[in-house]
Formats: sequence, C-alpha cells, structure tokens
Amino acid sequence: MSLRLPSLNALRAFEAVGRTGSIKAASDELSVSPTVVSRHIRKLQLDLNVALVAAHGRGLLLTAAGEAFHARVTRAFDILRQANEDVRPASRRTLTIWCIPGIINQRLLARLPALMASLPNYNIALYPTLSRADFTRGEADAEIVHMNMMISRPKVRTELIAAPKIHAVASPAFRARHPVVTQASDFLNLPLIHEASTLYWEQWFENAGVTDLPMLRGPHLWHAHLTIEAARQGQGVALANTLLVEEDLAAGRLVDLSPHPVSLGGYYFVAVARRWGDPELVVLRRWLKEAFQGGIARTIDAAARSE
Repeated sequence: MSLRLPSLNALRAFEAVGRTGSIKAASDELSVSPTVVSRHIRKLQLDLNVALVAAHGRGLLLTAAGEAFHARVTRAFDILRQANEDVRPASRRTLTIWCIPGIINQRLLARLPALMASLPNYNIALYPTLSRADFTRGEADAEIVHMNMMISRPKVRTELIAAPKIHAVASPAFRARHPVVTQASDFLNLPLIHEASTLYWEQWFENAGVTDLPMLRGPHLWHAHLTIEAARQGQGVALANTLLVEEDLAAGRLVDLSPHPVSLGGYYFVAVARRWGDPELVVLRRWLKEAFQGGIARTIDAAARSE
C-alpha cells in the first residue's frame, strides 16, 4: 500500500523555511502570513511523525532529520521546476526592467550585450521611465529607482546598488568665463540648470550647509541627461552624480566645480520579495552591481553603512 504524500503547500513552506531560516522570510517569499507557514510546518511534522525544525534564537534551525529531508525536497522542487520549463513551448521569456532614463543612457546600454549573453533564454525589455512599477499588475519584473532613503513596500524587497557622490559640473569654457568657486554659496551667483524643479539644488545647498536660499532661477529640463548636455554646451552649472558624468569628467568634457561633493540618496534595485532568488533576477542584480561600481563610483559600502 502506497503512503499518502504530504501537502504540496506544506512542502513548499518547509523548503522556504529551511532555506531562509525564518518563518517571516518564508512567508514574505510565499506571499502568505507567518501563521499559515507555521501551520504548514506543524502539519508536515505531524504527518511525518518527526521533528524537522527547532527554535534557535529568533529563527529556526533544521534538525538532523530536517536537513536530510530538506535536501531531498529541494531536489524534488528543482526537478519540478525543470520539468515545468521543459514542457513549455520553445519560446523566449521577457524580463522587463523599469529604470531611470539617464542611467540607461550612461551606464547600462553599452553593457546590455553582457546581460543578454548571461540570460540567453530571455528577451530583455529595458524601459526608461521616472514612474514606479506596479508589481501587482505585472508591469515589471524589477525596477531601478533613485531614492533619498530606502522606502519599504509590502511584499517588495529593496537593495541599495550604488550611492554615488553628487557633483556640480560645467564645461571648461564656462569655468574659464566665470569666477572660481571656493565655497558652496558661490554657486548662487552662477547660472544654474535644474531638472524637473529646483528641489535638487535646494537639497544640495542644504547638505553643503548653505541656508537662507533666495528663489533659484534657471531652466528646468526635466531629465538629468538633458541638464548634463546643457552643462556640456556651457549653458550653466548642473548637478549630476558620478555614475552619470564619470566619463565626461575623465575626458575633460566637464569639470567638477564642487568644493566638496555631497551624497543625496542612491540607486535601489526593487523586485517582488517572493521572486528575489529567481535565477534571472540574481543575474540581473549582479550585472547591475558590476555596471554601477566601476571606476570612482564605488561608494555603496560607505553609504550602506551610514543608513
């Protein structure tokens, strides 16, 4: 007589708990409540009549029997996942990534062939936008956004990828026509170039210790790559982070007028928590870190420690 197999949901919960070491982490990944995961684990242990997990501090550890069972359950799920892939029609899946336009132009586009080579079974859809993706509607698989600080969202996981310094940049010809900048307040006497609003410059001045700001004037060009191009043309001073102007500074197309560059947030990778460990997203994160951490832009560690 064949034995009845445990519930598939209970096995999924056990596999996730064994891998993450936490009821909470497993519940986030599976998009169910911790109570449901705990119930699945208890039911599985009752069905098998063996202790699979044991409390350890705030988390859980697998027992010896649990480790042996977990290894086999993991292999079984790997076989199921592979069978699922094999039975599908031979078509390429699409990996949709929403990203800030300037970063696509300056950092990612030239490196796109490397990502495509790493994910040969995927069509890469790189979508430049300042909007945030709605993961509940499947608008994107992942997004790269700029934020002043990490903001948590339900069932979504976020990781800091890079926190580059902010520079006040201008063309060499512009610098030659204007007085030398020795302190942050000197920029108030120069033509300033803004993105969507004056907020970026206001934050920069505040961070640099300049208070009592007058009304800031100058053109609003919406996207960072437009303000950088205007600066290249000698129209004024623009704010830009290292990731966007590293090559321009190295080639001499732009010069850094900042007495002391400051930090204003960073770039974050965002994806649904339950898909965080999916192979294609692991590859994508690794590719992004390599693209963002080249040259003098390697400031993520210091920024991460300060949060």
